[in-house]
Amino acid sequence: MRVLCLALLLGLLPAVAEPAALTRPNILFIMVDDLGPEWISCYGGRELKTPRIDALAAGGMRFTNAYSMPQCTPTRVTLLTGQYPFRHGWCNHWDVPRWGAGCHFDPKHNLTFARILREAGYATVVADKWQINDFRVQPLVLKDHGFDAWCMWTGYEGRNPPSGKRYWDPYIYTSGEKSRTHKGRFGPDLYTDFLVDFMKRHQRQPMLLYFPMVLTHGPQVHTPQKPNAKTRLEKHKAMVTYTDLLVGRLVDTLDQLKIRRRTIVIFTTDNGTGKRFRARMDGPSGTRVVRGGKALLTENGPWQPFIVNCPGTVPAGVVNDTLTDFTDMLPTFVELAGARLPGGLVLDGHSIAPVLLGRKTNGPRTWILAMGRGAAALDEKGVRPRQAYTDRVLRDKRFKVLVESGRITRLHDLQADPEELKNLVDSGSAVHVTARKKFMRIIAGFPKRDPRPRYDPTPPQPWDRKPAGR
Repeated sequence: MRVLCLALLLGLLPAVAEPAALTRPNILFIMVDDLGPEWISCYGGRELKTPRIDALAAGGMRFTNAYSMPQCTPTRVTLLTGQYPFRHGWCNHWDVPRWGAGCHFDPKHNLTFARILREAGYATVVADKWQINDFRVQPLVLKDHGFDAWCMWTGYEGRNPPSGKRYWDPYIYTSGEKSRTHKGRFGPDLYTDFLVDFMKRHQRQPMLLYFPMVLTHGPQVHTPQKPNAKTRLEKHKAMVTYTDLLVGRLVDTLDQLKIRRRTIVIFTTDNGTGKRFRARMDGPSGTRVVRGGKALLTENGPWQPFIVNCPGTVPAGVVNDTLTDFTDMLPTFVELAGARLPGGLVLDGHSIAPVLLGRKTNGPRTWILAMGRGAAALDEKGVRPRQAYTDRVLRDKRFKVLVESGRITRLHDLQADPEELKNLVDSGSAVHVTARKKFMRIIAGFPKRDPRPRYDPTPPQPWDRKPAGR
């Protein structure tokens, strides 16, 4: 495993080189909730059309080997920090507003890409879903994490039933205001409105716009565009279609403000679709039915759509098989922005900026990783990973392994077996033996035990979950 460790003093570090084609671009990072590539038509999805997302792919770069973590919390912390769960400790889901127990994403112990870019002169904003802090307990924590402005669903706050609403009649926390219900409104419209307004107010300076959407996570609801959707599947499809519409609205705003050509738009999702949904998907071996894989380590859990678009800067119409995962976003954003990485920062990610800018056809990675599912455990010391060594998968462009308790227990040839049905771990074939040995060398560099999340506990709250056995 390649780990970037910058141990020099900040004043001695050179700035990361600015891209030649576009310096200090705006960055709009769109991350949909609970949606795999089988629902995106440019990835072969057959159930519906996503024309605005498809247009981003046609005019930009569509990646075929991108990984998130398989579930909400591990993905979000990994994305923000550039570190794997075996380093930052958020190996499982922990719903901070609902469960509390003093656990939170602590800015004293965790650095985000937003803080680095704000210090580099970017105007920073986040809208929609966070869920790793409780805004009642830490009302200014998003500022501490690097954001100038925010418009957030609060997450389902313990002992506060109105906060469960993220769609119709949403309960929203906006910078400069108190959390409140917006009666008769559709939450995704409000979050998007906030981003549009922020773009208009800051269009003359570089912007970081982080849009972790609540769509398409359950509960399934009708949308303003499809008010007559009745069944759960009809509502899910309506929510996917509305996601596409909102992506188009943001892109249209960039065009109207004449800042499209200096804005790098990234579209992806945080993990696979909920397990109750299935979708037909075209691929190299024909059409197959893909079941939603949220929280699974099979490909339908961590394998995500990943599209990058910026006219005149990101090459158009390119399908790229670069290996990348969410640890790569922090160093990529820093390089695109011409910012500095603080001294002593340990990263697991690698910048793919040269690939996005068309300078290189492939990135530096030879493997990607996904881990983290289920709820974390709670004991008298606080929140900890459910397992001492969390199950994980690693893959390259052909082979994938499942690692349990530090041992490889499954090996799959994804080219020949995309549904991961045939376990080759005991195969004596030379190519399979070579693949196993490669991954064993990588695994040997991982910590032998996963850490706890890094945080100083917040004060006890009435809604806190209690440690097991109490």
